[in-house]
Amino acid sequence: MQTTAIFVTFVAGLALGALAMWVALRRTAVTPTDDVAQLAAAQAERDVLRERIVDLEATVSDDAQTAALLGPLRDALSRVERQVATLERDRVEQFSSVDVALRRVTATTDELRRETSSLAGSLNASSVRGQWGESQLRRILELSGMLRRCDFDEQWRGRNDTGDDVRPDVVVHLPGERSLVIDAKAPLSAFLAAQEADLDERARSAALGRHAKQLRSHVDTLASKRYWTALPQAPAFVICFVPGDAILASALNADPGLLEEAMERHVVLASPSTLIATMRSVSAMWQQATLEENARELLTLGRELYDRIGVLAKHTHDLGGSLRRSVEAYNLFVGSLESRVLVTARRMHDLDVSATPPRGVAPLDVTPRPLTHEALLEPVLAEPAPGNPSDERG
Repeated sequence: MQTTAIFVTFVAGLALGALAMWVALRRTAVTPTDDVAQLAAAQAERDVLRERIVDLEATVSDDAQTAALLGPLRDALSRVERQVATLERDRVEQFSSVDVALRRVTATTDELRRETSSLAGSLNASSVRGQWGESQLRRILELSGMLRRCDFDEQWRGRNDTGDDVRPDVVVHLPGERSLVIDAKAPLSAFLAAQEADLDERARSAALGRHAKQLRSHVDTLASKRYWTALPQAPAFVICFVPGDAILASALNADPGLLEEAMERHVVLASPSTLIATMRSVSAMWQQATLEENARELLTLGRELYDRIGVLAKHTHDLGGSLRRSVEAYNLFVGSLESRVLVTARRMHDLDVSATPPRGVAPLDVTPRPLTHEALLEPVLAEPAPGNPSDERG
């Protein structure tokens, strides 16, 4: 009995230890970040339990009943050991996958940083920056449904009212022979400097302040060129295209009065979204102007066709009258033939002068149908009196 009580107590302790180890293993599976310490503790506890079971089997090797009771416990411990091995293998595989993914992210980040630095360095050059702005402007115009050299011209040359040569980036043609001038050389160097990753807030704010000053200086330059005076019937302003909504917003945040002061200097600051809306409005104006022009042409053609139909009705009436007179003349001819010529011919036949009697000729009783519609009779009734030749000829 004493041996049995000791065994039951030991088995209960062993079960509690196994339960604690299973909880530790579950935590390891759920939170892989702490798995090193927890897995080491579970493995140590597993080894202690294995040693205790081995000692207990050696102590009670003669007791067959006790050995039979320890068999399921040994199987459970084996299952726990296999589970621990599976978790450890999964942990190694997961950490390997994470390590590979982190290496790829690091490589991609480094490549993106290099490309960004290269792009920023390229945009710092005024020539490249100008070409990029012109390319963005061209794409916006084409997206708005406009055609190059048809709806707009690039690098147009002219002279303003002071006699200076000017060359705006784009001149957009408006209905009514009007034009709209657009410039695409907005400064970007200070804005790009403000996007450096290692800048603090104070340095970033200072760079954005310089960006606003550069844009204000560019506005003054555009105002002094007076592009609109070089074009006939052009609105008295020039559009300054800023190739990025964030670029314009940063300048306006640093200098809130810049937009109003630019308008006073006849310069309109436009971001891509604003310019797209403006150019779509211009495209709609062209469509409306085309429809109006087609409508006017159709009205002119309709009036011309109506006049020509009237002339044709007059000629038709004259032709009907001529046919009527021809029928009357024909019937007179037939009457004269019957009463004057064929009577004598029949008498000659009666005297055996001719073997065949003369054939008779029937008169025509069909007359041309007269015009009855008032729209066709109007030109006929308006026919000038005899002796005044008509100017209308078909």
